[in-house]
Amino acid sequence: MSLSMNVMPLEQVRLVGLKALARDLGSVGMVRFLQQFETGQGDYTTERHTWLGKLTVRELAEELERQRTTVAE
Repeated sequence: MSLSMNVMPLEQVRLVGLKALARDLGSVGMVRFLQQFETGQGDYTTERHTWLGKLTVRELAEELERQRTTVAE
């Protein structure tokens, strides 16, 4: 592939870029690279409050210890 002054359409840029990543990094490396730029969706902070409720750090630590003990048995 040669560089030219012609501007490629974005879809072509994307495809050429993905091919280069796959070629040089392999499929696993390509996925790991792309995951660095995944912005995700939603509001983690708001969702976290929904998951955790009003647990204190102490309560959370106690729950983790209970789960660890249950798994070890």
